[in-house]
Amino acid sequence: MGDMVNDTSARPRLTPKGERTRARIVEKAAALIHERGVAGTTLEDVKVAAEVSGSQLYHYFPDKDELVQAVIDYHADAIVNRNRRALSSADGVETWRNMVLTAAKRTKAKGGCALGSLAGQLAESDPEARALIAAGFDQWAAAIADGFRSLHADGKLPSGIDPDDLAITLLATLEGGLLLSQVQRSTRPFETAVNTLLTLAVGR
Repeated sequence: MGDMVNDTSARPRLTPKGERTRARIVEKAAALIHERGVAGTTLEDVKVAAEVSGSQLYHYFPDKDELVQAVIDYHADAIVNRNRRALSSADGVETWRNMVLTAAKRTKAKGGCALGSLAGQLAESDPEARALIAAGFDQWAAAIADGFRSLHADGKLPSGIDPDDLAITLLATLEGGLLLSQVQRSTRPFETAVNTLLTLAVGR
């Protein structure tokens, strides 16, 4: 996913240790940004959390924009992989449903969607970040559509359901449900939206 969203071909090849250090920086940055927002997270915060020196941090990320772009890729990668695994399981729809509901309950929807919250912060002020986030959502929708297309071929979805349309509808439902749950500090809106849509669409 990362190489599909943000071209890393021009980045110098890293040693295994360098890859691990870079990955740790991105992981810590992603957690801080999800908790505090982009504006509320400084490079100094990330340096301390990742336990790296300033020179190490700037070696991998010369500026904050590059780090934020890496965080976008990180979240997109994780989301796409989780969705693909869930929907490719034996009972794909139920597994996917349990996955998204469990995740929302675990966090009580605090912070909203990791990718969606970045869209809210950056879409109008950072065109490059907006494009990366849009690409991430496209890949997320494609992962859902691929899973439902396979289920559709196996006769596990109603014949009149279009997997691509269902994927976009589910993605919109997830984002809207998480936003309502985030501000209400209750997962009920999210659970209601997901359960109602799946019942209408696939009888689950």
